[in-house]
Amino acid sequence: MKIAATIARYLMGLIFVVFGLDKFFHFFPQPPLPAGVAGQFMSVFVATKYAMLVGSFEVVGGLFLLANRFVPLALAFLAPVLVNILFVNATMTPQAIPVSLLVTLCWILVYFRVRPEFAPLFKPTKQE
Repeated sequence: MKIAATIARYLMGLIFVVFGLDKFFHFFPQPPLPAGVAGQFMSVFVATKYAMLVGSFEVVGGLFLLANRFVPLALAFLAPVLVNILFVNATMTPQAIPVSLLVTLCWILVYFRVRPEFAPLFKPTKQE
C-alpha cells in the first residue's frame, strides 16, 4: 500500500503541476470550446481569470505532493478542485470522466496514507 500511495502521490503531483501551469502558459494546444453549456462554462471560466486561480491551487498542491512536504495541506488544496473537476465532467463532459476518476483514486490512496493527520478534523468540539 505504501508503494501504491507513493506512486499515486507522484502521479497526482505531476498531473496537477503540468495542467495547473497550462492555465498560465498554454503549452498544450487549445481545442475549440465545446458546444452548448460546457463551452459557455469554459469561456466564463477563462474570461474571468478564475482558471488562473484554480491553476495556482493546482500548482501549489502538486508541488507539495512532488516534494512530499505538507501532503495533508496539498490534499486539502486539491480536494475542492478535484470535486469540481468531477462535477463538470459528470454534468457537461462525460467523455473525460475516466481521467478524473483516475486522479480521484490517486487522491484517495494518498489520503489513506496520511489519514491520521486528518483525525482532528473529525473530532467533535466541546460546547461550553
